[in-house]
Amino acid sequence: MTGEISRAISSTAYQTYEKRLLKEVMSSPVPHHVAVIMDGNRRYAHDVGILISEGHEKGKDKLEEMLEWCMDIGIKVLTVFAFSTENVSREEGEIETLMRMFVQNFKMLGDDDRVHKNRIRVRVIGSRDLLPANLKESIVYAEEKTKDYDNYFFNIAVGYGGREEIVDAIKSMARDVKDGKIAVDSIDSELFSSYLYTAELPDPDLILRTSGEERISNFLLWQLAYSELYFSDVYWPGFRKIDFLRAVRSYQMRVRRFGK
Repeated sequence: MTGEISRAISSTAYQTYEKRLLKEVMSSPVPHHVAVIMDGNRRYAHDVGILISEGHEKGKDKLEEMLEWCMDIGIKVLTVFAFSTENVSREEGEIETLMRMFVQNFKMLGDDDRVHKNRIRVRVIGSRDLLPANLKESIVYAEEKTKDYDNYFFNIAVGYGGREEIVDAIKSMARDVKDGKIAVDSIDSELFSSYLYTAELPDPDLILRTSGEERISNFLLWQLAYSELYFSDVYWPGFRKIDFLRAVRSYQMRVRRFGK
């Protein structure tokens, strides 16, 4: 009985704090574009004594919550780092589990009533040449089903590497110079950005990373030039709404000078 009372008090205190944080956050402008490095699924699984595959599944569930949180406070663009070019070297069984999850989840996104009700455009950024055929098909399915939406934008980086993105952009630009489509003297940062995977997206206002690691890990290297960085010591599956609101509040308290 004592334990139940303690849990009830703790839950009430959490809800009260969350409401206060939400009120504070909603009183100031929120970031337009938030990008997230979702780190810690495997360590979370180890700590709570579950399979790594279950850790990834809980990470997927947390992403659904994150999307809801963003819409709740008016964040229009969410970009998440789901699978990097470096992740390809992980243990084969884990890769197979992740690919299977991705296939299922992209198909689910394409059919999700919440996606269509909120007019969320789903896009994948990264090198699709690294992905199996069935995953590429499910990505196209989700993208095609949502291609005309423009209320919210949900971007998922799969087979993504920041350096690789820049190299690909340079190659494409070099081909266009060679073919006479653009002049060398016309190249500037704005034109270069149009060759990136994120060409149609604004640069992130806030980059958030979970798990306590304080590095960018080859994510949106060009785009984050003036982004605010926030690092949370919570593993991704354990990330709570108050952790999210703290990150947004931290962003709101900073003075963004953009190098000026």
